[in-house]
Amino acid sequence: MQTLKSCFFPVLLLVAGNLILNPVSPAIYAQEAAPFVSQAQYDRWLEELSNWGRWGPDDEIGTLNLITPEKRKQAAALVQSGVTVSLSRTADTQESIDNPCPVEWEMINAGPNGASDRVAYRCIHGAGTTHIDGFAHRFFHGKMWNGVEMANTVTMEAGASVNAVLTMKDGIVTRGVLYDIPRLKGVDFLDAGYRITVADLEAWEAMSGVRVGPGDAMFLRWGRWARREAVGPFDTWAEAAGFDNTVIPWLRERDIAILGWETPGYTPRQDGDLPTLALHDFALTMLGIHLVDRADLDALSTTAQRLNRWEFMLIIAPLPIPSGTGSPVNPIATF
Repeated sequence: MQTLKSCFFPVLLLVAGNLILNPVSPAIYAQEAAPFVSQAQYDRWLEELSNWGRWGPDDEIGTLNLITPEKRKQAAALVQSGVTVSLSRTADTQESIDNPCPVEWEMINAGPNGASDRVAYRCIHGAGTTHIDGFAHRFFHGKMWNGVEMANTVTMEAGASVNAVLTMKDGIVTRGVLYDIPRLKGVDFLDAGYRITVADLEAWEAMSGVRVGPGDAMFLRWGRWARREAVGPFDTWAEAAGFDNTVIPWLRERDIAILGWETPGYTPRQDGDLPTLALHDFALTMLGIHLVDRADLDALSTTAQRLNRWEFMLIIAPLPIPSGTGSPVNPIATF
C-alpha cells in the first residue's frame, strides 16, 4: 500500500460567491495496489489508439491541428484579471542528483559601455530545462510521429528534417487547464510511486469544475518542486509520482493538444510496470501530443487557488531552432 505525504485536508468554502479549497487539518490518504498495464495491452493500444494518418500522410503537427483560430479566440476570452504566471523553472546551472545536465552560463564581458553573457543548453531535453518536445525526439522501432521512418530523416549530420521543433515557430495559443492532484488529496506533494488514475483526474474535475477537452493544454501537478523544497534534491527518475498508464485511452479520448508535467517521465518507475517513458512516448509519438517537460507548476497552483480559476489562456513560443528535436520554453498562463 502506498501512502501520501499529509499536510492538510481540503474542505470547500463559499467566499464571495466562489468555491475554494481550504487546508484545515491533517489527513492520511492511501492507494490500493492495482494491476499494471501489460505489455500486450500496450501493444494493442499502439494499433487501436494511434492518430497516425488522422490529418493526412504528411502532417507534422499532430494534435496542434485541433487548435483552430476559433479555439485561440476562446482562449483569449478567458483573460479576465490580466494576471500572468510563468510555468517554467528558472534555468538551473547547478549539477545535482535531479539535474545531471545543467544549463551553462557565463559572462563574456562587463565594462563601462555594456556587458554580454553566453548560455548553452548542452541537453535540450535535460533535467535543468523546461522544454517542449518535438516529434523528432522519440521513436517506436525507428518510426516517429505519423509513421515517418527516422533512419534518413533524423541524422547526426543534419538533425531532424521532418517533425522538427521548427513546425511550432508561429507559437501555441490555447486554453490551458491545471490538474492539481496534491490539492485534490489535501497534501503538499504526492509520495514517490503514487499512480494518478482516471478516477483521480475525474475527481479533480468534479471538485474544480473544469475539464480538459479537444485542443486544450493539460498540465499535471504532483508536487515535484514542493517535494524538493521539503526534502532537497532527489532522483526524479526513481522517486517520482505521475500518471498510471491506464490513463492512455483517456488522453486519446479527450483529444488534448499539449501535455505538461514536472518530471522526466510521466509515470512512476516501479518494478513490474512498463518503462518509465511508456506514456511519454505514446503521447508524443502515437497520439501526436507535444509535451512540455520539467515545468514548474507551483506558482500556477497558488495563483489558480487564489483566483479560484483552474483554466487560463496559455502561450508557448518555442525557439525557431532549425532541425531541432526540442526547445527551451517559458510557457505563460494568463488569467
